[in-house]
Amino acid sequence: MMQATPAMLARQSRKIRKAVTSGLRLCLLLTAFAALPSQAERLKDLASIQGVRDNPLIGYGLMVGLDGSGDQTMQTPFTTQSLNNMLGQLGISVPPGTNMQLKNVAAVMVTAILPPFVRPGQNIDITVSSMGNAKSLRGGTLLMTPLKGADGQVYALAQGNMVLGGAGASASGSQVKINQLSSGRIPAGAIVERAVDSPLGGDGTFTLELNTTDFGTVQKAVDAINRNLGPGTAIALDARMIKVSAPARPDERVSFLARIENIEVAPAQAVAKVVINARTGSVVMNQAVRILDCAVAHGSLTVVINTEPVISQPGPLSGGSTVVTQRSQIELIQSGAALQIVRGGASLADVIKGLNSLGANPQDLVSILQAMKAVGALRAELEII
Repeated sequence: MMQATPAMLARQSRKIRKAVTSGLRLCLLLTAFAALPSQAERLKDLASIQGVRDNPLIGYGLMVGLDGSGDQTMQTPFTTQSLNNMLGQLGISVPPGTNMQLKNVAAVMVTAILPPFVRPGQNIDITVSSMGNAKSLRGGTLLMTPLKGADGQVYALAQGNMVLGGAGASASGSQVKINQLSSGRIPAGAIVERAVDSPLGGDGTFTLELNTTDFGTVQKAVDAINRNLGPGTAIALDARMIKVSAPARPDERVSFLARIENIEVAPAQAVAKVVINARTGSVVMNQAVRILDCAVAHGSLTVVINTEPVISQPGPLSGGSTVVTQRSQIELIQSGAALQIVRGGASLADVIKGLNSLGANPQDLVSILQAMKAVGALRAELEII
């Protein structure tokens, strides 16, 4: 057995001190985080008013003025067809069979969000995305494009010049590109032509919808509204919806809703949940997670493959040729893991401390948490995304 030298002992001592210091810092941070009280939030951050919502719009159009970076019309015939239809509407007829090689035109999809209470004549932002094989939309001009809603009606007209923040160049098979060149936004690029009605309190009531379903938070919100605006103003319909009595006069409803949105509510404690991203190995848990005492043994398996070229030279005057072969060395390393006790905890800091005692990486922690849930030691909902 090799005897430890003073230098080796000093290095081990430094590593232990560093690990202990890092562990203490993490424990102090988590303990401070777990000790934070539940903060009150405005009702406007916890709920929305039913009927007050955005509406998506979509349209198909053409972008012109590209510097030779448009669609290759042989591979995207719909670009040529769209251009012929547009020219026909403008009174220009293209002879049948004309082979149009247009490198400055690209077919694009235009999307936008129609905010609530927007009126005809106002401008909204639009997003333009190439749907063909255009190399770049930089410097292009979007021709007039109708934007339709889910009901097929035209709600806005889009048109304008797009400026991209990216750049790119290619030559002899090499390509350099900075940022995205096939899509971009045009601020205030569409004019609203049709409004969507959003009635507020037309039947004498409003309906508030919580962002998350929770009986405790709904009850606290109802109590806060009735405490600020009078008993009987709000009633809970279920774990997500609250019915609020509206003022009789229409001119008082806006100020009434403004008061409701600024009421502060302390949300109920969330359901204990652990979310695992199976693709990246990320593990996130909320403050309500608890674990019970359990014993865990988890070992890791590592496979190392090294491949080196081996050159075989023929003898002098043998008439042979040099041969290159590959020689692989495969090494299988399995680290033993002793059975360790994971102490249960009543706070998030205790849970993290117990899991860190296993010394497992995030990928191993995913398997450990699944096994803890199976034996009933993890008191939380396990969600894999």
